[in-house]
Amino acid sequence: MKLLVFAHTPPPHHGQSYMVKLMLDGLGGDRRRAPRDARPGDIECYHVNSRYSDAFEDIGSFRVEKMWLVLRYCLEAIWCRFRYGVRTFYYVPAPGKRAALYRDWVVMLLCRPFFRDFVHHWHAVGLGDWLSSHGTWLERRMTHWLLGRCSLGIALAIPSMRDALWFRSRDVQIVPNGIPDPCPDFEEDVLPYRRARVEARRRLLAGQTLSEAERTAADGDPEVFHVLYLAHCTRQKGLFDTLEAVAAANEKLLQEGSPLRCRLTVAGAFLDPREETEFQYRVAQPDLLGKVHYAGFVEAEEKRSLLYYSDCLCFPTFYHAESFGLVVVEALAAGLVVLTTRWRALPDLLPADYPGFVPIENPAALSRALVAAFQWDATDLRATFLAQFVEGSYVTGLARALHTVEEKSRAA
Repeated sequence: MKLLVFAHTPPPHHGQSYMVKLMLDGLGGDRRRAPRDARPGDIECYHVNSRYSDAFEDIGSFRVEKMWLVLRYCLEAIWCRFRYGVRTFYYVPAPGKRAALYRDWVVMLLCRPFFRDFVHHWHAVGLGDWLSSHGTWLERRMTHWLLGRCSLGIALAIPSMRDALWFRSRDVQIVPNGIPDPCPDFEEDVLPYRRARVEARRRLLAGQTLSEAERTAADGDPEVFHVLYLAHCTRQKGLFDTLEAVAAANEKLLQEGSPLRCRLTVAGAFLDPREETEFQYRVAQPDLLGKVHYAGFVEAEEKRSLLYYSDCLCFPTFYHAESFGLVVVEALAAGLVVLTTRWRALPDLLPADYPGFVPIENPAALSRALVAAFQWDATDLRATFLAQFVEGSYVTGLARALHTVEEKSRAA
């Protein structure tokens, strides 16, 4: 099978671009860049790296230069169609943003006549709902005409199927995301560390005194509950709800005379300068002063270190295009306590009876959950990661879904 992958890889680095990179790597990369003597795999990928932005702030915005890029990428895709005989077109539709939607229109107008099969991978969700509530009649009609009736719609979870069904995909399959294990040393190093800190917190809350050995095993600061916010720094992703929850939790602990305190590390890039200014002002207030560290955008070893040394991931998102919550999967792999919302696909990532779900836009409930989480041992969550969200399962599931397109075309 030959597959034209019309999607971008990092930079900028976010969940969608990262998963496209993992898919390409798992399927053997861009065939045009492989050594001449390399044997082709079952799926030969021809990658058009359709990158329109170099920075987070520019994603989804309109610039005249982007339209020239659209034309260039489409011409490259059409050239691959005839040069290499590629008939299947893989695409990641945009969320509900007009500039990005109109770009999708142009891509489909130029490329759809030349390819037999289209695969839409719904890494962002909510386009159908956005068109229903905010789109004009013409926008709904044009988008249905250009994006509708694809050969295969790939959803990340059951809630993500909504868009694939709204656009009347001929076939819909669920393929959860999967990532390389960020904690391969979990059993030897991470697990003992996690359990030592949980036990130390439980003893402190029971009014007991810790020995020097116990304090050392708990990294020397068992009184500090390290909370991690790891996502784009936006209101809809839950950044400001997390700030208010940490402030309220610390106030409650102080009033009760508890020896424990919360300390928050915020890791991610700001997309809106106004929100960055608001964040800087808020963390400088007395109730959060010295309790919040901004790490900026992190990746590779720095991200692994944060996952290792944190006790809890706080991700109270209600982002309109949230499709999966890849950061939750990273937290599962690290055995972290996860506090999140029942938004979109997030409930599908955690056990059905998991107690760490909080209502959206409810810092008070999140604050109570933070205090309750001091005594939780979440290391069993790693089993969920190993069973469902490893990189190999993701690539295998994608390959299986993509092969159904070729099989049905041959049968027809």
